Amino acid sequence: MTVAFHINITRKNAYEVAVSVYNKLRDLGINVIVIDDVKDVFSIVGAEFRSIDEAVSSCDVLVAVGGDGTIIHSAHIAALYDKPILGINAGRLGFLAGIEKEELDLLKNLISGNYLVDSRMMLSVKRYENGVFQKEYICLNDLVVARGASMHMCEIDAVSDGRKIGNYISDGLIVATPTGSTAYSLSAGGPVVDTSIEGLILTPVCPHSILSRSMIFRADSEIEISVRNSEVSMPIFSCDGEDGIAMSSGTRLRVTKSDKVTKIIRIKADSFSEILTRKLIERNGY
Repeated sequence: MTVAFHINITRKNAYEVAVSVYNKLRDLGINVIVIDDVKDVFSIVGAEFRSIDEAVSSCDVLVAVGGDGTIIHSAHIAALYDKPILGINAGRLGFLAGIEKEELDLLKNLISGNYLVDSRMMLSVKRYENGVFQKEYICLNDLVVARGASMHMCEIDAVSDGRKIGNYISDGLIVATPTGSTAYSLSAGGPVVDTSIEGLILTPVCPHSILSRSMIFRADSEIEISVRNSEVSMPIFSCDGEDGIAMSSGTRLRVTKSDKVTKIIRIKADSFSEILTRKLIERNGY
């Protein structure tokens, strides 16, 4: 078995966890290829380093050490190559992590095949400028449209399958997957949706209306988003927390279910509700 190893060294304690994971994988006889963005700081004698594309294309499993952000970033490349990903939590919350840093003995299950693989829906976000297609982005968690440096609220038009959803005067708008329902969408008052259910969750951020609430659309829906007052609200959009991209009056974002999926390895038998309850209790310090 070959594992591509992705590490977020910036996370607190991530380096120590990564060394423990690397050594455990090697002790199990697993071939480990370290993604070379940490080549200068990950000083393991004899470690093999390759580019992210080379490592992921040639691996059986992608192992990511860090928090949810690290796992989401790794998921993008894993989805492109149709590879399963195992997240190891070196952060705080870790909704997407398959195991915690204290549970490394469970890595032996990679060899035995004693694990499940959850296929998580992803979003396709296509950007058009004045009707001309520019680029496609994929998201595991969410697309966020938000006001930029300006203090003016956005006037956001949202249309589903050619029919108007609404005009939101708000700080922004989120379109989330069920996986992303426990992220920013939850903070903005959106519902928690079981990850086994597919759908598009639309949640306004601080809307100037008591009638604006989250809505859930079928997985085969298309949602188109534009901003009317871009000159004053200076809106940006971001996919899965990546750097924001400016939107103009001619920008249209078309959001659909992607044909890519993220395959999350689940070594433990915890249900969605058990993970949700435990993680939220941990975050709130109960």
